[in-house]
Amino acid sequence: MDISPLLHVGPGVTALIGGGGKTTLMYTLAEELRRRGTVIVTTSTHIQRPEGCRVVLTADTAAIAAALAAQGAVCVAGEGPEGKLTAPALPFEALAALADFVLVEADGARRLPLKAHEPHEPVIPANAGQTIYVLGADGFGRPIGETCHRPERYAALCGATESDIVTPALAAAVLRSEGYDRGCIFINKVETAADRANAKALAALLPGEVTAGSLRKKEYELL
Repeated sequence: MDISPLLHVGPGVTALIGGGGKTTLMYTLAEELRRRGTVIVTTSTHIQRPEGCRVVLTADTAAIAAALAAQGAVCVAGEGPEGKLTAPALPFEALAALADFVLVEADGARRLPLKAHEPHEPVIPANAGQTIYVLGADGFGRPIGETCHRPERYAALCGATESDIVTPALAAAVLRSEGYDRGCIFINKVETAADRANAKALAALLPGEVTAGSLRKKEYELL
């Protein structure tokens, strides 16, 4: 099953925010979308250098176009410290003119399932036609301080303490506080019956569209 239709990923720029598997989702979408056109994956913050995807570190549009013609999907970025990749030199509008689909990892969560945002986050491109909020089901049932990036802010947004256990109700409160409750939400790492129960409980508390599943298993459902 493909996940891109469930998340309404169309031509143009799509931003991925939150935690719980944004990078894996980005490359899963790239794999699907390259069957329909050319794909650029990139970041507005920073990402690890990918394996199995050509990296183009240039603002030369002809070089990017040639790489897309040869590969179908490429990563376009800038060179950052410690081997990481940063935002590309070209504006996102220019990238959207070069490829059918542009997927932007627009947030960082230090590999944690859940995240609360500072005022300067996330860094969503102005021309993004779709924004997908990602969270990991493995964040439920664990203390906020253990499972959330920026735990002090997460706790403040949902009226809890960092030692409190994350529940669907607390996660919904954070999404509501940040204004993402009405958007497109993907709950990743739904691997067990308990995970699915938590995902369904969260979806029931949100007015937006919620998809749940496992990128590892490539199994997804609209809740």
